[in-house]
Amino acid sequence: MIAALREAGVTVTENAALGRLSFWRVGGNADILADVTTLEQLQLAMRFEGPVTVLGRGSNALIADAGIRGLVLRLRGGLADVRVLDDYAIAGGGLYLNVLLARLDKAGLAGAEAFAGVPGTVGGAVVMNAGTTMGEAKDFVDSVTLVMPGGQVVELAGPECGFRYRHSELPAGAVVAFATLRLRQDEDGRLAEDRVAFIERRKATQPLDKPSCGSTFTNPPGDHAARLIDAAGLKGHRIGGAVISDKHANFFLNTGGATAEDIRQLIVHARTVVQERFGVVLTPEVKLLGDWPADALGISAG
Repeated sequence: MIAALREAGVTVTENAALGRLSFWRVGGNADILADVTTLEQLQLAMRFEGPVTVLGRGSNALIADAGIRGLVLRLRGGLADVRVLDDYAIAGGGLYLNVLLARLDKAGLAGAEAFAGVPGTVGGAVVMNAGTTMGEAKDFVDSVTLVMPGGQVVELAGPECGFRYRHSELPAGAVVAFATLRLRQDEDGRLAEDRVAFIERRKATQPLDKPSCGSTFTNPPGDHAARLIDAAGLKGHRIGGAVISDKHANFFLNTGGATAEDIRQLIVHARTVVQERFGVVLTPEVKLLGDWPADALGISAG
């Protein structure tokens, strides 16, 4: 398969270091890292006979210290670009969300404000139904183009994606190649201004000086994970090189030299203490990639 990928023009790196590709700056190596740039290359890669893992921007991924077995894919080139068609945009799954918003601003289009300040990719945002207080992906994702294990291309309409809070029900193993976004004209630029103001407010309340994945847990119904962690007295709690931020209790930071295991243990500790203190079970927003036990976060790693 490696030879076939290279023959198809795919950039392939064996025993590739992944820590530098993760926002937490932790994790081991990938057996094979492949950068695919076209739908056809992605279809070929999805015929790999072994585990396939998609690594987006690494913004909400905790990569195991032991690394990731099999094939790790990154979507680049045409799979990380966007085409604007009237009030729609067709965005590649590997496109960074901040780049998407900048391109939409130039086109005078609004509607994707929910992605403001979210550091991931379009594909990851669809899979996670990413969003903020300004909305969620489900509000404007019109359809998605998926590539299945084996290389089959599948199209799903937005309502078929099973969107709910920070979750979707896409077919197992599917990779988001493209998402079609339903947008609208921002004739006076007001929505873009509102989005910029929103991002500035977030920057003022979030610790951005150390590696983190952003929010570690989703918010439980009617409450906030940060409030519960803070109320449990966990701000500043440290395991190895990982610490819970004093500025925002839902941010778990790598202060330098942290391992993925340090971060995992800190997440488990926070979940345990909050459950014991308040009877609330926090759900990690973090996705585990690589060689982890099935219950590494106290719940199924899948």
